[in-house]
Amino acid sequence: MDKYKIIGLMSGTSLDGLDLAYCHFTKVRDRWQYKLVAQKSIAYSLAQSQKLKNSVQLAADDLLHLDILFGQWLGQQIALFVEEQHLEPDYVASHGHTVFHQPERRLTYQMGNGQELANVSGLPVICDFRSKDVLLGGQGAPLVPVGDQELFSEYTFCLNLGGIANMSFALHGQRIAYDVCPANMLLNEGAGQLNLPYDKGGRIARDGKMDHATLAKLNALPYYQKEFPKSLGYEWFVAEMLPIIEKSQLDPADLLRTGVEHIAHRIAHDVLQCHPSDARMLVTGGGAYNDFLIQQLKVLLHQTVEVIVPQQHLIEYKEAIVFALMGALRLNGEMNCLKTVTGAQKDSSSGRIFYPA
Repeated sequence: MDKYKIIGLMSGTSLDGLDLAYCHFTKVRDRWQYKLVAQKSIAYSLAQSQKLKNSVQLAADDLLHLDILFGQWLGQQIALFVEEQHLEPDYVASHGHTVFHQPERRLTYQMGNGQELANVSGLPVICDFRSKDVLLGGQGAPLVPVGDQELFSEYTFCLNLGGIANMSFALHGQRIAYDVCPANMLLNEGAGQLNLPYDKGGRIARDGKMDHATLAKLNALPYYQKEFPKSLGYEWFVAEMLPIIEKSQLDPADLLRTGVEHIAHRIAHDVLQCHPSDARMLVTGGGAYNDFLIQQLKVLLHQTVEVIVPQQHLIEYKEAIVFALMGALRLNGEMNCLKTVTGAQKDSSSGRIFYPA
């Protein structure tokens, strides 16, 4: 088939909620085209986000139980979405919610039980997109670059500012991508100290003071010296970055300002190394709404790279759209994990398929 109607699901490391994107995909002259037909975001309750955040610490049986409960909840949200919007999807493509991501141990785990999700939604489900790549020696991340290549190739760089900032671009005719640094994961740490879910527009950060000593320690983390492909997870943030933040004892506003400077510095450093001029960069993900972060990024890029913040639907739903595409590629027998991105032994067509019982 060259036509698919798929609901893409994305639950990111920023723990803000679930994104659903119902897309039509058509392949025309070896190029995939998409239409975003309907979309919905569902914010996690505080209890839900805490459960997901703390799932890394659960005993094995409790984690497996939460996996089923989360899959059940996902299925319920899909069924409601389909009913509300009168949709006719063929499949669901679910990223799940990442609990563990330790590719050096050949381990990655996304929660949201595929069989339970299929049973409750009544639709076939494609999920577990990362495991195969990790077992082939890859990072299993980032996965969105296949969508950048297929759907957004007119941009030099595609930057996603989610819980983690990741970036993809073409280099010597091949798609390259990697996790640059923590983004909303870091900033939400500061906002959380003020009992806020996030720093809207970066307003608090704008009024804070940059702490040069803390910024220097963040920039000196060994991860930034590693060659790509490379990827980050919440465990890395807790082990490597959180101790620096806690020892700094910064006021939340100063932590947010320093965090913004760190994120902008790391991204600008890598962009200018790879493509110093006449480039266009598409910025999506929740961090694209952080006006202060975007402003600081533009300053550090010296106006040699055009920073493009697109319309709201693409900012918010690009990752869900791409996971829907990954489902279409899997169903069509095409590669959806690229070895040039993940460092795996070979490209693969990844994702397990579950049918309603």
